Amino acid sequence: MTDPLLALDDSLDPQPLAVFKPLASDFFGYENLLSEPEKAALVALRAYLESDVRPIANGCWDRAEFPMQIVKPLAALGAYSFGWEETRPFENSAVFRGFVALEMARVDASVATFVGVQNGLAAGTISVCGSAEQRAEWLPRIASGEVIGAFGLTEPLSGSDAAQGLTTTATRDGDSWTLNGAKRWIGNATFSDITIIWAKDTADNQVKGFLVSRGTPGFTTTKIEGKISLRAVQNADIVLENVVVPERMRLQNANSFKDTARVLRLTRAEVSWAAVGNAIGAYDAAVAYAKSREQFGKPIGGHQLVQDLLVKSLGNITASLGMVVRVSQLLDEGTQRDEHSALTKAYTTSRMRETVAWCRELFGGNGVTLEYNVARHFADAEAIYSYEGTQEMNTLIVGRTITGQAAFV
Repeated sequence: MTDPLLALDDSLDPQPLAVFKPLASDFFGYENLLSEPEKAALVALRAYLESDVRPIANGCWDRAEFPMQIVKPLAALGAYSFGWEETRPFENSAVFRGFVALEMARVDASVATFVGVQNGLAAGTISVCGSAEQRAEWLPRIASGEVIGAFGLTEPLSGSDAAQGLTTTATRDGDSWTLNGAKRWIGNATFSDITIIWAKDTADNQVKGFLVSRGTPGFTTTKIEGKISLRAVQNADIVLENVVVPERMRLQNANSFKDTARVLRLTRAEVSWAAVGNAIGAYDAAVAYAKSREQFGKPIGGHQLVQDLLVKSLGNITASLGMVVRVSQLLDEGTQRDEHSALTKAYTTSRMRETVAWCRELFGGNGVTLEYNVARHFADAEAIYSYEGTQEMNTLIVGRTITGQAAFV
């Protein structure tokens, strides 16, 4: 069948646009805040996602396969390089980088998650915590897609309490370190070339970061099967048994969990943008369906209750867009704080979860099949809601700021 999303409006045309046009779901036109080079880059990315990613997204999700053929084309479009001084192709804003995450999640949240790990967690960690030499060595290779990265923080028994509960250890012996422990839910790790492993130094009990290359003895990964969300993302269980890493592969500016948190502050805001994009993906599908599906002698979009679902969904999207734009502006201004990104992540993912449910509801029974382009967004919302800080943890970060009292335990 012809995908009705491509007929929704000309901003979804798979051919590059001569004139930039914000998405119809960007109701207040926030994309008009972007510079002309940023708009051109976003148009090129949108065209590629529509022509090469959308047609395969449902199949990859259904088979739980990641489309490796998109890695290099996304690199050519700058998807892994926009944020870092060593690799960015032109001066760009955090708002633009947020719209990049939104565009990807609007088409396929699994692809957005892959890029978020590659560019945000892997390249971001090296940029924030690496030495000048490490940044020069690894960031261009990640930006080009030559090297795929992963980020190993979460453990089987340690997620929200990673600051205190991390059990993976690192012991120094001369010019090398020995790592022992386990990690879980590590995106990209089944095929990554390097994985950033966070471990506690047995000498000072501080969390440090290490670059572990694929094939290192004692480093094994096992794909997590049976997921109902972000199925194309290749999450892995990792076991580290006496993994020896040279000192030069220790991130030289990662000396405590505070350094880890500096990375998460940046990526948490980007996940919020992806949440908005995932909600827009479901909303776009719902609008297209409302215009084409007929019941009681007319398109269902002509019925009051259907319009109510669409208006409530658009309201959630518009409010969330205002929040993510502002938190990214704060990042550009250098004034973004942990509680800013935490509130944004908590709010936008809640509104996303609500929105995708309303949009799926609009389809009736058809909404539970991949064919109609809403079921994938509905299911993927569950993972986006939980990763990069659960709803509860982000709420408590903001609650601490409001009251001055920590209530984590």
